[in-house]
Amino acid sequence: MSFVVANGVRLHAVALDPPGPPVDPPVVMLHGLLIGNLTTWYFTAAPALARRRRVLLYDLRGHGRSDVPPSGYDVATQARDLAGVVACLPRVALVGHSYGALIALRFALDHPNRVDRLVLVEAPLPPARMGETAAFARRAPADMAAALPAELRAVVGAGGRRARRLVAQLARLSRDTTLLADVDAEGDVDDAELARVSCRALVVCGRRSACAPAGERLARAIPRADFVVLDGGHYLHLDQPRALTGAIARFFDG
Repeated sequence: MSFVVANGVRLHAVALDPPGPPVDPPVVMLHGLLIGNLTTWYFTAAPALARRRRVLLYDLRGHGRSDVPPSGYDVATQARDLAGVVACLPRVALVGHSYGALIALRFALDHPNRVDRLVLVEAPLPPARMGETAAFARRAPADMAAALPAELRAVVGAGGRRARRLVAQLARLSRDTTLLADVDAEGDVDDAELARVSCRALVVCGRRSACAPAGERLARAIPRADFVVLDGGHYLHLDQPRALTGAIARFFDG
């Protein structure tokens, strides 16, 4: 286990190294908000990417084993967290799921010369929003396990130890931090700003996801974007892990 202090917050981080000389640049993978941590990628796409590249994973502030500060859950602040994590790396490739995709996108816009490639999986920009996840986090703790999305219920198992740990984390974030208010206040990234993304990008969405229209908009607005639609919902790393891993690996190798 390792930790890095970034933007004044101690973040839990893991590095996966290939067996031979790594292909540059390293890949940094970001998970989604609330129902996520670095295992989102650790048990899915990260090992496959780490066959050739160094892969860095970390728990976002308030998640997993990272510190839980009372504030700073907006995209801009967490993009500064990411900047601290990669401070020693001149260039990176970024992969983000859900809110993690928004953080990766913001970093790419703020640091265009430092991002080689960008993968945005299920980014909740308008016309999609984080409404369902935020509404879930506002439930009473006793109701949260039963209300987990179907994909997560299958993995966690309502009533099990992992479910209780997840519910406790959600309750703490919703009760003791500004996370929900920060999510509610988050603005859009308009098409003119999206057109400034200068690196190659891959936009991935699930056919049955509320984020599918946002994926279509991102693919139209980002100049050098490839677009992949998979037969799944918002949690593609759970219901289409092989297809998602394959899409990301092909993008990096192409």
